[in-house]
Amino acid sequence: MYLLPAIDILDGRAVRLARGDYDAVTVYHDDPATQAQLFEEDGATWLHVVDLNGAKSGNPDNIEVVRRILARTKLKVEVGGGVRSLEVADRLLDAGATRVILGTALVRDPDFARAAMEKFGPDALVAGVDAKAGEAAVAGWIEGSGVAATDLAARMGAQGFEHIVYTDIARDGMQTGVDNGAYARMAAAFGNPVIVSGGISSAADIAALGPIADAVEGVIAGRAIYEGTLSVADGVAACAGTYRVSDQLEAEEKPLTIEDLEA
Repeated sequence: MYLLPAIDILDGRAVRLARGDYDAVTVYHDDPATQAQLFEEDGATWLHVVDLNGAKSGNPDNIEVVRRILARTKLKVEVGGGVRSLEVADRLLDAGATRVILGTALVRDPDFARAAMEKFGPDALVAGVDAKAGEAAVAGWIEGSGVAATDLAARMGAQGFEHIVYTDIARDGMQTGVDNGAYARMAAAFGNPVIVSGGISSAADIAALGPIADAVEGVIAGRAIYEGTLSVADGVAACAGTYRVSDQLEAEEKPLTIEDLEA
């Protein structure tokens, strides 16, 4: 597993939404590129970027912000939000993105998804499946699709996709932990490991994915990092299997000493 700190871009700023609600926005940094540099300095090697304006409009509204992130870091970056044409995918990949995420287009334009796979291949594409109560959502999570998330995952696996991000919208930005069973079912339907998104609140949540580690490719974390309940370093260690939950518990329970107070 590997950690993907998340940067969601809305009106040029790094934000997080609660449960995908565009009226529940928290701004964490005015410059997403600077935020990306901070993640890199803390040990991240991957970055998950979503253009929230693009997710609603269908246009790459924040592509210049993405370009700045790519120019100022050496991170491997996957980018989604508004990628609904080969031209947009081409522009993002030409700018230096490692992978582009296809979301709404998977449901609304399956011919485009097939054409993208033929042109760019599985290494450059990610199927983005976001679900509410098991139903895939589209148009920036605003609309239901009428398609079961597992059925869409199975369809994408059959089309040749090898990477998939599955977001549990009810848990996204809420730091409520992860539903291991849901991700295991998605991986089984897809035929490859899943990138986990939604609900991560601490390194302990990542470590708790251990029983389904074979079903998990990576872990996306956003609000937990921004609000300090998960450090990038601990997230990277937890994904690598070198983080011990007992270390955190001991640190939290250790009584203060005179030296601590004087420090």
